[in-house]
Order: sequence, then structure tokens, then C-alpha cells
Amino acid sequence: MGITEELCDKVVATTYDDLTEDAKDRARRLVIDGVAVAIAGTVQEEAPGILAKHIQALGGEAQSTAIGFGFKTSPVHAAYLNGASMHVLDYEPMWTPANHQVSTSLPALLALSERDGASGKDILTGIVKGTEMMGWIRQASGLVGRSGAKFHPPGLAGPLGSAVASSHILGLNTLTLRHALGIVASRAGSIFANVGTHSKSINCGHAVAMGVDAALLAGHGFNANPNVFEAANGYAETFFDSDFVLDELLNYGPPYRVASPGYAIKMFPSQFGTHFVITAALALHKKIDGKSEDIEKIKITTPKMDYVNRPHPETGLDGKFSWQYTTCCALLDGTVRMASFEDERRFAADMESMLNRVEHAVDVNVVPAFEEMHVTVKITLKDGTVHSETCDGPKGKYGRPPIPEDEHLVKVRDCLALKFDEKDMEHVIDLARRIDDLDATQVRELMGLLAC
Repeated sequence: MGITEELCDKVVATTYDDLTEDAKDRARRLVIDGVAVAIAGTVQEEAPGILAKHIQALGGEAQSTAIGFGFKTSPVHAAYLNGASMHVLDYEPMWTPANHQVSTSLPALLALSERDGASGKDILTGIVKGTEMMGWIRQASGLVGRSGAKFHPPGLAGPLGSAVASSHILGLNTLTLRHALGIVASRAGSIFANVGTHSKSINCGHAVAMGVDAALLAGHGFNANPNVFEAANGYAETFFDSDFVLDELLNYGPPYRVASPGYAIKMFPSQFGTHFVITAALALHKKIDGKSEDIEKIKITTPKMDYVNRPHPETGLDGKFSWQYTTCCALLDGTVRMASFEDERRFAADMESMLNRVEHAVDVNVVPAFEEMHVTVKITLKDGTVHSETCDGPKGKYGRPPIPEDEHLVKVRDCLALKFDEKDMEHVIDLARRIDDLDATQVRELMGLLAC
């Protein structure tokens, strides 16, 4: 038995009853976070609206809900749009090794469950299976940090995770799942150059849609190389040369990566590395009682991560990927929220002035990986007083106690309140929090609410 076959046997054999209680609990929180940030993404960012018009014009049988846009389309197109909406704010949970595993799995499960009448247990099981697949692909790659990575991870691992998640709803067997993985491996990949643009969101949108499409095709009998992981010129060899450790994939299974090492719920809507400087800068904001006008200069010392070294972001969206901008937001406002990344805030006079006072230094001795790195923010006040804060990770980082549920629900309600009144918001929260208690009718009820 080859690696791909043995892995797919494990995937297909995994049922809801196999999941640990910890895995179930952590997966429920992924569902509620995912639907909340998707709703917020449709309001706060321009890209989902453009994409919605494009997809609506393409047509497609009205089977699956376009979250936030009030129409239905094919499950492939719905997953495409909803995946982009779920990722566009960069507000979804972060994983180790770094990846976006919610926007590349949950939209597939919602779209197919709505179409096929699957239960919430199937959604919960599918998200554990899809994120498990992506986690072990990322682990097997050996690329824990950004160093050496040529592709944006969700575009590389996401299509395969989506195919696995979709296969659970569709009931694919070992052989058809092998073909689905072979099909979707030909669609994998995405580039870092699009970070800070609309197109970053569709790195995840395309990934999840292609997984749905591949699983549907395989279910219809479409074939591909059934041994795509280990095959010559296959997935591992093509994207990772000889560095991919195939046997790592066979670690798939309990306690499941959704629970161990787990994930970090993002409490700020920006690239995860910026959460380190934000955390440090918020502590400094408190130290000076919010008197940001007293700051003479700012020095940020970070590992070498060039894609978040953006001294003067071109847009508010671009600011999500800037050490400098996110630090200034925290120092000026004492908070970093969705509105922090609107152009109005980016180009405000106080922000322009503060950005001009920032110096960025690279510490080459710090490993540029979220698991190992730290950052330091130092401010010098006009009277010569110096304050400094070092952060090795925000609250709730994997490997540490998770964000308490009551704090998480503050974020969830902030996102949902952009579209819902209090009654409907609490109804969405209630359904999403107990997703695995929902029957097919209640799943469709949730999707009806999310249509807005």
C-alpha cells in the first residue's frame, strides 16, 4: 500500500464518533469564527462585492448560499466566494505551521451540506478532517516559517484539505478520494506577490473551490494519478523537491491537529506576525496613558520577514501586512480593529506623522517563524523617557491557553453586528455554537440567515 492509499484509508475511516471531545469543542469554535469573519468580510472589504457580481453573472444552479449577498449559486462558486470573504480581512484563525485552514475547508462544507442535506455532525467532522490534512501537509513540508517557502501556503495545502473535507460530505471511498487528491493537486499553488491586494483573498477562495470541484469530479468517475503524493513528478516532488517527508502524512489522526497543537484565534484583523508588534505596542499605549502625542520616535526590532516590512502602506488593506502601520495604529488608538484598515485611517494626518517617526531594524538572530520569534517595540518620548516592550506571541497563541470563549464572542458579535440585529445575531451564534446538534433542516436555516 502506498502513502496516498494508506492516508486516504485513514481519512475515509474517520467518523464523528472517532473525534475526541477536545477536537469537537475546538472545531465548533472554528465554525462560529469562520461564519462571523465571512459576514464581516462582505461588509468591510471591497473584494467580496466585486467577486459576488462576477460569480452571479457566471450563473450556476441555485444550490448553495453566497454568504452576505442574498443569492444562491453552484457549490463550487459559493465556496469560491465564501472562502474569499472568510479570508479577506485576514481575521481567521492561524495555524502551526502557518496556514489559513478555515477559509479553505469550512466554505466547502457549508456549500455541499446545504446542497445535499448533510447534518451539522458532518460539517464538524469534515472540518476536523480537512484541517488535519492541511496540517500534516504543512508539517511534512518542513517549512515552518516563511523562509524557503515559494508559495502562499493556503493555495498549496488548501486545495487538498478542501478535497478531503468535501469528500466527507460526498461519501467518497478510498479510491475516489485518491483520484480527487490527484485532480486537485494539478490546481495547487499561489504567490506571495499578491499579499496586500484583492487577489490574496482568492488564494483561499480558489483553493476551497477547487477542492469542491475535484471531489465532485472524482465522485462522477473522473480520474487522476491515485498516488499523487509519492508519484514521480507528483505533489511532493513538484512543490517541495526532496524535502517533503512523506511518512509525516501518516500521522493523520487523533488527537487531531485542531486540538493539538491547536490554532490561534485572531483578535486583530491583520497578518499574524503583526499581532506580535500590536501586542507590544498596546502595552506601551497603556504605559503612557494613551498620550501618543508625546512620542518622539519608535523603533521596531523584528526577524527578517520582508513581506510585512511596509513603511508606508499603499492602502488601508496593505496596512494589514505592515509592522510599521499596525504598531502606529496600536500606539495612536489603543486598539486595532476592522476600521483601522480603511483608507480614511491609513491616510489620516496623525497616522502619516507617526509613520514618519518609525525606524525598523532586523535581528538576524531571531528565527522568522511564529513558533520561535519575538519582536521589540521601543518608544522614546519628547522628554527623553524610553519605554520598551518585547512580545513572543499574542494571547491565545497555539501551545498556550486558548482565548476564553467569552472574549472570542466579543469578536464574533463585532463581526456579525455589521449585518444583523441583536435577535438574528444571537440566533446565528446559537446555531453555529452547537453545529453538531443541527439536522439538515437547521443547517439550511443557518445558511438562510447567513444569506442576509
